[in-house]
Amino acid sequence: MQYDEQKVQDFMGRMVGEFGAVASAPLIALGDRLGLYKTMAEQGWMTSAQLAERTELAERYVREWLAAQAASGFISYDAASGAYRLENEMATCFAVETSPTFIPGFCDCAEAMFRALPKLEAAFRTGLGVGWHQHHPSLFKGTERFFRPGYAAHLVHEWIPALDGVQAALESPGAKVADVGCGHGVSTILLAHAYPHATFIGFDYHEPSIQRARESAADAGVSERVTFEVASAQQYPGNDYDLVAFFDCLHDMGDPAGAAAHVLQSLRPGGSWMIVEPFANDRLEDNLNPVGRVFYSASTMICTAASLSQEGQRALGAQAGEARLREVVTEGGFTRFTRVTQTPFNMVFQAQA
Repeated sequence: MQYDEQKVQDFMGRMVGEFGAVASAPLIALGDRLGLYKTMAEQGWMTSAQLAERTELAERYVREWLAAQAASGFISYDAASGAYRLENEMATCFAVETSPTFIPGFCDCAEAMFRALPKLEAAFRTGLGVGWHQHHPSLFKGTERFFRPGYAAHLVHEWIPALDGVQAALESPGAKVADVGCGHGVSTILLAHAYPHATFIGFDYHEPSIQRARESAADAGVSERVTFEVASAQQYPGNDYDLVAFFDCLHDMGDPAGAAAHVLQSLRPGGSWMIVEPFANDRLEDNLNPVGRVFYSASTMICTAASLSQEGQRALGAQAGEARLREVVTEGGFTRFTRVTQTPFNMVFQAQA
């Protein structure tokens, strides 16, 4: 086998950075779970002993963790004093859960992907699926924390106003909304806070997620207008919704066209279906970029496997693109399908009868 030695060396130089990224993920999770980032935020320079004392952790472990963070460029190190500092810009990424750039939630998801390796190895050999419910609980927690910042930043202020007629409908007394595939209920609760005259029902087939969503609604003080029920996208009850919302879940479904047909019959006349999906172009070659890399990787381990575990096995994947999404929506009977807005990570569509 002949090869260009310089190309190999250049590639291995790149891979050293990749190894560091992979090895950093569990350390980010540790920093998050142990409160290290939050303790460092806005505290200025700290030694490992000071950080260990404030977090009540073992200093030797803290010292090594700090060195790894400094080597990654996540925190600053002052050699003269032996102290470390988490810059405010980095704090928005590691310590502020409401920040749209908050990172640790993805590391929870990464933990789940590693834990799922034996199941995915078997699935590759058999062609069978791996259901959402078959993953480690860190996936459910991580999905909530990963998506919450983006939804908080865009949902109420940008996405709902971009939908034709929807904001006015939600502001009217008696409006009714279904949030299908709601997970832990982040999107449902955000909408409930924004539209106090409407009632909301979140549906998900995963019972532990519904239990968590109910707890979150109670903590948020919206339980009188928000309920959560165990139901699938093709079987949830009701036929009088002003808005049905699917947040980053349509591509996970085995029969998305069947789900679309059920949404259509569940809407009031003039109602709308809001579909939020990962950003993707229609052609593979146009998704070969950093965002596509993340989504294709997660799709391999989670989304495609979830669809293949269900009846229909459509397996759109997390990079379905507008054309394929339009195809399944119109198969379900909708005649109008419009991309109303987008971010670097999401596309937002409105479908109507």
